[in-house]
Formats: sequence, structure tokens, C-alpha cells
Amino acid sequence: MLLQSFLEYSAQFDPNKIALIVDQRRYTYLEIEQQSNRLAHAFLKRGLKRGNRVVIHLDNTLEATVAVFAVLKAGGVFVMVNPTTKIDKLTYVLNNCQAHALIIPDKKRNTLFEHSDLLPHLKTVITVGSNSESKANNDLQMPQFDSWVQLQAEFADCITPPPITAISIDLAALVYTSGSTGNPKGVMLTHLNMTSAARSITTYLMNESNDIILNVLPLSFDYGLYQLLMAFRVGATLVLEKSFTYPHAVLQRIIDEKVTGFPLVPTMSAILLKMDLSKYDFSKLRYITNTGAALPTEHILTFRKRLPHVQIFSMYGLTECKRVSYLPLDQVDIRTGSVGIAMPDTEVFIVDDAGHRLPPEHVGELVVRGANVMKGYWEAPEQTAERLRPAELPNEMYLYTGDLFRMDKEGYLYFVGRRDDIIKSRGEKVSPKEVENVLFAHERISEAAIMGDPDPVLGQSIRAIITLMPDQELSEKEALAYCRKHLEDFMVPQKIEFRDELPKSPNGKVDKKQLVLP
Repeated sequence: MLLQSFLEYSAQFDPNKIALIVDQRRYTYLEIEQQSNRLAHAFLKRGLKRGNRVVIHLDNTLEATVAVFAVLKAGGVFVMVNPTTKIDKLTYVLNNCQAHALIIPDKKRNTLFEHSDLLPHLKTVITVGSNSESKANNDLQMPQFDSWVQLQAEFADCITPPPITAISIDLAALVYTSGSTGNPKGVMLTHLNMTSAARSITTYLMNESNDIILNVLPLSFDYGLYQLLMAFRVGATLVLEKSFTYPHAVLQRIIDEKVTGFPLVPTMSAILLKMDLSKYDFSKLRYITNTGAALPTEHILTFRKRLPHVQIFSMYGLTECKRVSYLPLDQVDIRTGSVGIAMPDTEVFIVDDAGHRLPPEHVGELVVRGANVMKGYWEAPEQTAERLRPAELPNEMYLYTGDLFRMDKEGYLYFVGRRDDIIKSRGEKVSPKEVENVLFAHERISEAAIMGDPDPVLGQSIRAIITLMPDQELSEKEALAYCRKHLEDFMVPQKIEFRDELPKSPNGKVDKKQLVLP
């Protein structure tokens, strides 16, 4: 099965069903199917070949939804990039994946293409929010520019999908995630990986076509992306919001649209539980899900008291395989601190440092086997070999998660900690190295270390500890302003500390273990 079949089957089965609600506009499955077919033909006309990458740098919009399926229909590989991503990081992703095409808001076009020679692989740029005419590629270093509206008009008659060229083991997406080296890593996911994960998740969530799912998470975040894929797989309705900035407005949206499913992260749950939820009619809400960072036990217990009719699904996953486990509903009140058992069609176990399986109640690294496990990291064979290792069965691979767990005798998993120092803040992964690299680029900063501190709302707050160049001055306000200019919002430190020097280990590296001490 190919990923685009989720849209195609739903459009065939119930073409007039509302598939997507954005702002106050509603779009049927047939409308999205036809728009994606038009864009797919436009991609092919612009030279897109099977396996070419297309970067989608858009907010939670109709265009982002259509673009995902259009790229797949054209045989390409889609790459979602957060709309808050700064130009430097966007340029890195475009060059790393050698993107053939880019879809971007028109307002960002001039900033990105100030130096066109920095994007040698890019051939086509589609701008959203502009009706300007195409610009021919007279300069070989410049891509061709098209507007979204213009392409939909130019290919108005192309409402059927182009011929299928991909098969299930071909790449469907690259999902870039922060890595310990500082540069984002492209997780390679095939059609089989993604359809398998979506099938398993919708099975235990018991999703049906009458579900209405509200998603405030960015589509560039795999948790947000899968809300789209899962809804379209079962023919449900997806309500897209751009953020959780105004909680009351989101809760009112749940009421107005009679939402049945609401995915959240711990940051959102902390905010919700500070509100008086009794003011809202959540009678239609069937379930709440959480993944990314573990939902605090007290949050689960409080939700159970305030919303007793709502099913709470506590889950664990990582981008490299999307989802690993879920806590069955009959265990929520019994094993509240657990992230559950392996999801359908997935095997999990715990190993020691030598890779030997451990018995119950021993702490070790979690290992995963299943059709949902990634193909590897894009053009990073050494990092791939660290995570994907040969299995006991021939031609099989195990995913070593890098996360420490214990498993009880009944197979329920309990998260212990992470082998690396990746920070989970606001449900997002933050690479300390990436933030440190930005700070190092400041002319007045000599050294920098990024730490994650426990935080009841954020999961972890980000603390920057820096030393200055000799005879230099820098205020906390100036340092934070610099970070906001060069980092995505969720990567900006909440606190800046200044020290005369940073503690070092014998090998000359900053000793972060000492930085944890008072």
C-alpha cells in the first residue's frame, strides 16, 4: 500500500465528506484529491523524478495538506520543515537532501534567495500567498518560480492521479530531527514504514470515519503529521489549528466542531490543567493522546478526575519508528506511570550494553523491531549503523532507541532516561549542540553549554551557560534577543547564566555533569 492511497480511497468512498477544516473553511475529500492531483501533474511537468525530494515549508494549512499527497502522487519524497525554521537551517536541509523543489510562503522568497548560488540543486519553487506569474529559469543558478494559484489554474483539467511509479519499499518522507552532532538528521521513512505505523495507531485508538480530530501540532512534527495521515486513512475529519497560543479559543473550537480526538504534549496539558475545564462542554470528546515526552502521572490522574468520560492514551515513540507503545485503557488507573505495551505488529525488548536481552525489572536500552522502523538516516551511514543493527533473524534489523527503560513481567514499559543529552522541551527535541553552535557564532561569546532543567510545564527548560571573550560585555537580554533571531522558538533558552569559566573533563571537553551541581 502507498501512503497517498489514504486520500484516494477516502475520496472514492465518500467524496463529499468534510476532510479538512482550516480557519472557517471546509474542504471535502474530493476537493483535496483533485487539488493534489493537479499539483502532482505540475511537479511532473517541472521535471520531478521518482525519489526526488520536495521541501514543504508551510504552516498548518490546506496547501501543506495538498502538497504532502501531491508529492507522493508524483513519486517524490516530501520533507516537512517547520515554518518557524530560520533561513540558515532551511538552507542546510535543502542542500542536505538535495531538494528538487520547495514550497514556501511568498513573503520568505526574497530572504531565501539573496544568494541563489547556495542552493545548487533546487529547480522549482512554488510560492503560496502570491498570484504572481512564473519566472523563467534564464539563470541556470536560479530555480523557476510558480505561484500556487497559478499552477492550480494551469492544471485545472488534471483531476485524476498520474500513473503510479513508486512501490511500498520506496521512500515517502524525510523527517529531520535534531541530532547530537548539531546538524539535523534526515530520518528515511518508506511508504511501508508510514502506512504500517498509521494502521497500528488507528487500530488501538479505534479511529473511525465519524471521528473529528483537532490538531494544533505543526505538521512538521511527526506527531502532528500523523494526525493528518491517520484521519485520512479512516476517512475522518481533521481540524487544523496553527498553535496552542490561545487555549480558550482552541477549547471553544473543540466544542464548536464536536471534536472527538485531541492530541497534546505535556506543555499543553500543564496549561489545560490550570484552567477551569468545567466551563466547557467536552461531551463529544472521546480521547486525548500524548507522546513525545512522557505525560506526568499527576496530569493523567487529574484528567481522569476532571474528564472521567475521556479516554487517556499515554504513549511512547520516536521519529525513527514513529510509535513504539501505548497504555491500554484498562491499565491507565493501574499502571499510570507506564507508557504501555508494544503497539500492534511491533516487538520490543530491553538489552544491556553488550546487546544481550535482559529479564524483567532490569534497566537497559529499548530495542524495537517492526515494519515501522526507519530505513536509516539520509546520507549518514555511521549514524545509521549506531541505531540499526542486524537482528537475530536473517535480513532483519533492530532499532536501538538510545533510551533507557525497564519492563515488568507483563511486558509494560517504564521510561527511565536517555543515553544522550537531547532535551525535550514543549514536546520538541532540542539538540544542545545546535543551540551551542549558534551561541558560539556570537563574536562576544567564548564558550557555551546548554542544559535541560526539569520543568513542570515545558517538560524541560533550556538553560544556557556562557563565558565571554576577554574584556567583552553582554547582557542576558542581548543574548536572548540574539537567540530568538537565530533559533526556532522552542530552542530559545529560558535562562542565561554567565560564568568566568566552564568546568572541563580530563579530555578538555566541557563537563556537563559538574554543571548540574549547585
